[in-house]
Amino acid sequence: MSAASLRRAARESVSGLPRAFWWLWASTLVNRLGAFVATFMTLYLTLDRGYSASFAGLVVALHGLGGVVSSLVAGVMTDRLGRRPTMLAANVSTALSVALLGFMEHPAAIAAVAGLVGMASNASRPAVSAMMADIVPPEDRVRAFALNYWAINLGFGISSVVAGVVAEYSYLAGFLGEAALTLLCAVLVFAKLPESRPVKEEAEKGAEPEIGLGTVLRDGRFMAVVGLSFLISLIFTQGSVGLPVAMGRAGFSPGDYGLVVAANGLLIVILQIPVTRFIEHRDPSRLLVISALLAGYGFAMTAFAGSLWAYALTVCVWTLAEIVNSPTQMGLVVRLSPVHGRGRYQGMYTMSWAVAALVAPLMAGFVIDRYGAGWLWGATGVLGTVAAAGYWLLMRSIPVGAGDAVAASDAGAVAPPKAVPAEA
Repeated sequence: MSAASLRRAARESVSGLPRAFWWLWASTLVNRLGAFVATFMTLYLTLDRGYSASFAGLVVALHGLGGVVSSLVAGVMTDRLGRRPTMLAANVSTALSVALLGFMEHPAAIAAVAGLVGMASNASRPAVSAMMADIVPPEDRVRAFALNYWAINLGFGISSVVAGVVAEYSYLAGFLGEAALTLLCAVLVFAKLPESRPVKEEAEKGAEPEIGLGTVLRDGRFMAVVGLSFLISLIFTQGSVGLPVAMGRAGFSPGDYGLVVAANGLLIVILQIPVTRFIEHRDPSRLLVISALLAGYGFAMTAFAGSLWAYALTVCVWTLAEIVNSPTQMGLVVRLSPVHGRGRYQGMYTMSWAVAALVAPLMAGFVIDRYGAGWLWGATGVLGTVAAAGYWLLMRSIPVGAGDAVAASDAGAVAPPKAVPAEA
């Protein structure tokens, strides 16, 4: 491909998106540049503080439990109070709780504050996704979600390397650095992002039923997406809970883990945009099935890794799964979400990741302590196979042509795909 073709492809990938999207994108990038706690919590507890893998799993699970609670609450806040106030509250509370966590000494205090961090840090996700669906036209949403995911991983890739080095000298500096960058994210939201919540006209208020959490729970196809997202999340979360523990026990340092997992962010930065252009108008059912298999067996390959290069190779395999799965699944979520219930629907979807963040560390700690890391990686292969079968069955009931992007033909982004009961 010539340089001119590359420049044209780059322009087409970023052109046409609203200004507010790019400020939202910038806030995401800044936020992820400070991602220290979620990435290095297990190493901090096991290597720096000397706790067992099971205790580290318990603390990270409490972090996930906080996210489970806040996902639904934040989803309701996003619809009722607005996207911008929810993001502001989430970022400020995250900064304060992360800074506090760095000074905790007692195990019970560490566990409690980790739960608060999980609750605060997860609360912005429904609002960010809902705002993105609000401000980006339907035909551009797959591309917008891919660009946002690209920002997440650009920040993650940089922070993994820098924070890995910082962690070898001072974990406290890592906690305080995350707090500072999260506050900067709050400043961007406050100064640059307008409220985007759709407001019902008077005629719509009587014609459309109110959407509550019960409405979401009764939407069978959407809840199937949530369940499959949980399985995929359970696999991907092992990159931050099972992988660092396994590498630590194999004699690798935090810096080694930081370099290996940075390959995940680096590959997404390099490949997310061109791969998204390639898959944007392809059959989403095939993409979801393939990505589930790549995720499961990519992690399963970790059982045979013995060097940094081997670990990095396994990361490359499941990273490709992330690149394909993320924009495809997010497009499907938006397509199945009614416009005036996006916060609640996004909150329920976000909860699938939060529940996985709760279960995955408990699963990893128990399996590694009791049976060894090899059994954990074998389990990820099984989960990937089950998720692939589930996606295949689900997508048979959602007719989308092979040439249609999941979210591009988005009449379904403004109304649910089927009638759902009203929530009192």
